[in-house]
Amino acid sequence: MASTSDIRNGMCIDMNGDPYQVMEFLHVKPGKGAAFVRTKLRNLNNGRVLENTFPAGSKLTEVRIETREYQYLYTDGEAFHFMNNDDYNQVEIQKDLINAPNFLKEGMNCKVMFHADEDRPLSVELPLTYTYEITYTEPGIKGNTATNTLKPATIDTGAEIRVPLFIENGEKIVVNIEDKTYRERSKD
Repeated sequence: MASTSDIRNGMCIDMNGDPYQVMEFLHVKPGKGAAFVRTKLRNLNNGRVLENTFPAGSKLTEVRIETREYQYLYTDGEAFHFMNNDDYNQVEIQKDLINAPNFLKEGMNCKVMFHADEDRPLSVELPLTYTYEITYTEPGIKGNTATNTLKPATIDTGAEIRVPLFIENGEKIVVNIEDKTYRERSKD
């Protein structure tokens, strides 16, 4: 059992039978009345975010969570298949548990969060950045390198992002997966 004084970002708690992860928290001590903790929680089963307030000193049930490194293998249309890098066991994960499924690329290493007691996957986090190849974009115009105007481009996973005008078909670029934006040209 944990109390509200133990709350920290990333902590996982059980609330109403579902595991929640603390995204943000704030201890509030008003001038009048009892202290409380305002939190923003993400449901690990369905990804919904909610705000909740706990009175100071409330008891919370902490959930044991394990993060393991898995390699993305393929999708069969309904589920995504991942392989554990340590023991080569495979696991199927549904699309709604993955933070950016259209950016998954075969061979990509991801962090899979598991409910330790039930040994079931809760979420899949892709790396912050990854290198992709541009499969289609409109041709750039010579001399358009100074402006910060963007054009649509399709990467090799089929996802569409916005890139600067000077990027051409076949180029390798680094994409910031968290906000799905172009970061830079690949150095390799």
